[in-house]
Amino acid sequence: MKDDVEWVDEEAGPVVRPYAMTGGRTRASSSSFDMLAMAVATGTPVAAGANLGSEHRRLLNLVKRARPIVEIASDAGLPVGVIRVLLGDLLDQGLILVRSPLPAASMPPENLLRELISGLRAL
Repeated sequence: MKDDVEWVDEEAGPVVRPYAMTGGRTRASSSSFDMLAMAVATGTPVAAGANLGSEHRRLLNLVKRARPIVEIASDAGLPVGVIRVLLGDLLDQGLILVRSPLPAASMPPENLLRELISGLRAL
């Protein structure tokens, strides 16, 4: 164990402050993400000179299938603000796609969905 790294205990490992993961940035460089926006990896190989840290790579593994930002934050165990900054880095490098959630107005009415479910159950 190094003396310059703060440890909680042997099981928890070293403590890394969120601002250290983002290089002190508090906002994504490209855009802000809605918490319900869906992020998915593009499958583009990571370039040899890409400036990706271990958290970036971890997020790439978490978004192999489309997932909401809030779920990614929960599974990564990181604050949503940190996730937004890190995902912004991945978006800037073309490694992920982010799709905003559908506005409520474009969703079918609830009564139509209930009728559809009832019809499917009747089958």
